[in-house]
Amino acid sequence: MNFSQRQTRRGLFELGAAVGAGALWPFAAQSTVASKLIMRKIPRTGEDMPVIGMGTQFVLDIGDDAEKRAVRIAVLRALFDAGARTIDTAPSYGPAEATLGSLLEEMKARDRAFVSTKFSRTGQEGAIAEMRESLRRLRTDKVELMLRHNIGFVPPNEAADHLAVLREWKQQGICRYIGVTHSQNQAQANPRLIELLQKEKLDFIQINYSMAQRSVEEKLLAVAAETGTAVMCNLPFARAALFKAVSGKQVPDWAREFDAVSWGQFFLKYLLGREEVNLVIPGVDRVSHMIDNLDAGRGRLPNAAQRKRMVDFIGNL
Repeated sequence: MNFSQRQTRRGLFELGAAVGAGALWPFAAQSTVASKLIMRKIPRTGEDMPVIGMGTQFVLDIGDDAEKRAVRIAVLRALFDAGARTIDTAPSYGPAEATLGSLLEEMKARDRAFVSTKFSRTGQEGAIAEMRESLRRLRTDKVELMLRHNIGFVPPNEAADHLAVLREWKQQGICRYIGVTHSQNQAQANPRLIELLQKEKLDFIQINYSMAQRSVEEKLLAVAAETGTAVMCNLPFARAALFKAVSGKQVPDWAREFDAVSWGQFFLKYLLGREEVNLVIPGVDRVSHMIDNLDAGRGRLPNAAQRKRMVDFIGNL
C-alpha cells in the first residue's frame, strides 16, 4: 500500500490523530439510514448474522496510545450499537489480537462480539499452540470462529490434520464454528478451495473478494452455497485501490436505486448483492467510516443487472 492509497477515505492506518475521541463519540445520530442491518443465516445452524463486520489488520496496531484506544473503542461501540458483532483478527496481524482482547475487556463487551481468528503454524502441535496463544491474547477461553489461514498453501495431509484439530476444538466447545481462509493469489487458490468445500464439511470460508478481485464469482461462491458454507469477505476495498480508482469522481446517481450514497457503500453493496455472501469485514479506524460501512448493510441491494452496470462503470474509469 503506497502513501496515496493510505490517504484515501478508507486508509487502514490512523491518519487524523488530531481528531479527538470526544468529537467522534456521538456517533449514533450520524447514520443517515434508519432501517435495521440486513441479516443472513449461517447455513450450518441457521444463526442470523449481520452482514457487516470489522477487520483488524493494521487498525489495531496502536500500542498504548490513549487517544487511539479511545477512538477504536468508539468504533467498536458503533459496531455493537448497530446490532453488528463480527470482528476478525489473526496472530499474523501483529498486536491486533492482544489489543482487541484488551479493548473488549475494558468495554466489558466480550459477550457482544463474534470473534473470528486464525492460525497458520505447521503441524498439529504448532497449530494447537498458536490457537492457545490466540485465546490468551484475546483474554477469553473460547472464540466464535477459528480458521486455518491461507489453506491454499498447506499440503493436503497437513490440511487434513489441521481440520481434524479444528473439529476436536469445536466438539469441545472451544470454538462454535470452523473454517479456512485464503487471501493471496485468490484465483490460483480457488480450485483447491472448491475441492475442500466439496470434500469437507466446513462452516465458513474467508476469501479475498472485491470489485477489483472477482475470481470467486466464476465458481467458488456457487460451490459455497451448494455445500452450505458461510462466506466471509476480506479486503472488500482491495487495500484502498478501489478508492484510488474513483478519486475525484462522484458516485453515479443511479446508485441510489440500491441506496448507495458513498463509494464505500457502492463497493460493499456490490458484494452483498450476491446472496452467497454472508458478511464483509472491512478494516476501519474511524467512527464515520464504520457508520458508512454499516449503512451499506441497510436498505436495498443491487440485483444482477445493476451489479453488471457497476462493474462496467468501474471498468470504464
